[in-house]
Amino acid sequence: MTLSSPAQGRAWSAAGWGKALFRPPFLLYAPATLFLAVFFLAPLGLVVWMSVSEPTVGFDNYAEFFASKYDLNVLVRTFQTALIVTITSLVFAYPVAYVAARKGGAVGSFLLGIVALSFWTSFLVRTYAWMVILGARGPVVGLLVALGVTPPPRLLFTTFAATFAMAHMLVPFMVLALYAVMKRIDEVYMRAAASLGARPLKAFLTVYLPQSLPGVLNGATLVFITCLGFYVTPTLIGSPQDKMIAGRIGQQIEQLLEFGAASATSMVLLAAAVALFVVYDRLFGIEKMWR
Repeated sequence: MTLSSPAQGRAWSAAGWGKALFRPPFLLYAPATLFLAVFFLAPLGLVVWMSVSEPTVGFDNYAEFFASKYDLNVLVRTFQTALIVTITSLVFAYPVAYVAARKGGAVGSFLLGIVALSFWTSFLVRTYAWMVILGARGPVVGLLVALGVTPPPRLLFTTFAATFAMAHMLVPFMVLALYAVMKRIDEVYMRAAASLGARPLKAFLTVYLPQSLPGVLNGATLVFITCLGFYVTPTLIGSPQDKMIAGRIGQQIEQLLEFGAASATSMVLLAAAVALFVVYDRLFGIEKMWR
């Protein structure tokens, strides 16, 4: 039997194809393919199988999820929280990326260095740091007491604490996404707008901001999807009444031992994230996210 090679336009035997698999470029693909198969596809396949086989074979776990008002509320709350965190991250990240891109030099390097430092500390360590900062004996409460706010409000274990901490952790991702686009915006456009009589604010709104929107979309997509799967931060410092879907999955596994239901919930979360990627790809093109 022979197989046709479109690349070379001639017939190859099965043995020829077998030899080609052990030569570049196929050989170069092997490590990445093996890694994805073992550490991504196999675990994902196991989760899919458990979602339809535990405790009985069928789609009962999915039916129970969509029939449960509690689980649906958790899913909606997760999306709401992710949206708030995304907007908050954008508000804090845009000025930092703008100054770093426009100023450049030592100022830009200093700001980007501070942003990069955050990647050296894990989410867990930063979460515990926020527990200390927002705790009853932390510096924030101490400052409020010194200013005469008595009794001071409870900041820890609230929706505010979890939302603010998650935004703080995801701001660096937003900054880098914005900076990558802003750095490519030519200064000549702003100078041209100024020469035509546009004030700085109008020039920014009509010239600079539209050109930076690809960075806003890239950063918002990255932050939003990352926030959907947050587990540690909202669990440790958030309100118990504001559980996110990752925390719900953890509860189903650790407390209820409902592995099938947890697997189904995980697949729903994965489907939601993939759906967002598909929408982004249809509207803007997924390849633009990495440019």
